[in-house]
Amino acid sequence: MRYPRDMQGYGPNPPKANWPGGAYVAVQFVLNYEEGGENNILHGDAGSEAFLADVIGAAPWPDKRHWNIESMYEYGARAGFWRLHRLFTQEKIPVTVYGVATAFARSPMQVTAMQEAGWEIASHGYKWVEHKDMPEELERAQIHEAIHLHTIATGERPTGWYTGRCSLNTVNLVSEEGGFEYVSDTYDDDLPYWREHKDHAQLIIPYTLSANDMRFVTASGFSDGEQFFQFLKDSFDCLYAEGKAGSPKMMSIGLHCRLAGQPGRFMGLKRFIDYIRGFEFVWTPRRIEIARHWAAEHPYVKPDLVPSQMDKATFVEKFGSIFEHSPWIAERAWDGELAIANDTATGLHFALRSQFRMASQAERMAVLRAHPDLAGKLAAAKRLTEASTAEQASAGLDALTDKERETFTHLNDAYTAKFGFPFIIAVRDHTKAQILDAFERRLGNEQETEFLTACAQVERIALLRLRAMLPD
Repeated sequence: MRYPRDMQGYGPNPPKANWPGGAYVAVQFVLNYEEGGENNILHGDAGSEAFLADVIGAAPWPDKRHWNIESMYEYGARAGFWRLHRLFTQEKIPVTVYGVATAFARSPMQVTAMQEAGWEIASHGYKWVEHKDMPEELERAQIHEAIHLHTIATGERPTGWYTGRCSLNTVNLVSEEGGFEYVSDTYDDDLPYWREHKDHAQLIIPYTLSANDMRFVTASGFSDGEQFFQFLKDSFDCLYAEGKAGSPKMMSIGLHCRLAGQPGRFMGLKRFIDYIRGFEFVWTPRRIEIARHWAAEHPYVKPDLVPSQMDKATFVEKFGSIFEHSPWIAERAWDGELAIANDTATGLHFALRSQFRMASQAERMAVLRAHPDLAGKLAAAKRLTEASTAEQASAGLDALTDKERETFTHLNDAYTAKFGFPFIIAVRDHTKAQILDAFERRLGNEQETEFLTACAQVERIALLRLRAMLPD
């Protein structure tokens, strides 16, 4: 019952990117070089390519070559690449290339031009094919072969990775391979983040399929360069404003030689570059520079407590007292669905609180009755739990005058006689005077109202206890 997806992320308070020069946004251009690495029976594949070409709705042709789609890919290598190369070199904007290893092996002039321009050349896998059904061992072998062939073609092994048409195993396999400063096979954030797998922390730099020219050849995508420009402009304007307000982000832009390299589409890209030239505090790095900046500014720090990864005994020992003398709540939470989102104070509180709320009326009443009186006999005898002792001390309830102690004793007796459980309040939220005021006021409640009020206070106490143990 462990949910593997991360729905938490950075939450409402992402880290400050601290981009160089105080930039409000990092705009990063990726050029996918796939031409010559796509499905083709010439490459030993079962059929022709059908993905990301100007034959909308195409399907693979088993055991056949598709002349039209082949020539569209060839346009990318022969013409589109050079049009994009001229633009970025003239504008002095560095690019990250996601390069398919087998495509590089068939494109010596283009690889040389990338290197002479100082572009980063990251790996885009061994072949530009679908991996979703690929056996894990075969994909692992192809990652090895991609690195090997990439190194032969470029003279250096890649330090960035993006498969694109990936499997559920891809990110784990690349992390296990090692040697990669970042992996980009996610689309789940506007900032880099660390992902741990088998005690190895891998930096993830999310990519994009929205600010991506692939939408020229997908349903409900861009019909012309102006739409492409407008989407990029709106994305930039949003992120720039957020950065100016104090929360800088990253904007990835995905390009393909055979798509954005077409003249009408190209002009939308050019207009966007002209547009962002009118702004200060814009950083246009290669992806590897983002990775190295993030590793320096936000190095991985292994968390002290990871609740969703604990065994049951450890989990219950650590969190069994969050709800006073009621370890069964922690036991049920561990038996339920825990996830990465439950590894923060708020997230774990949600899991524990849910079990409390799902419990029977009698079970919830037992939790209420497990709480000690405020400034009562247990406190005087120093028999409170460590948490309760600290909580009561925070409001000065451990240093009452004789008159105050008499008042609390009278209120405790009256309250317990009426409701059948002790008065419960999150004392860390209140002063001594506020506690006394709430005590007297709540004595006038009906039974059901006060039961619900006390339960809410029990939940609040649990949250405050967790916030003393875990980050939020």
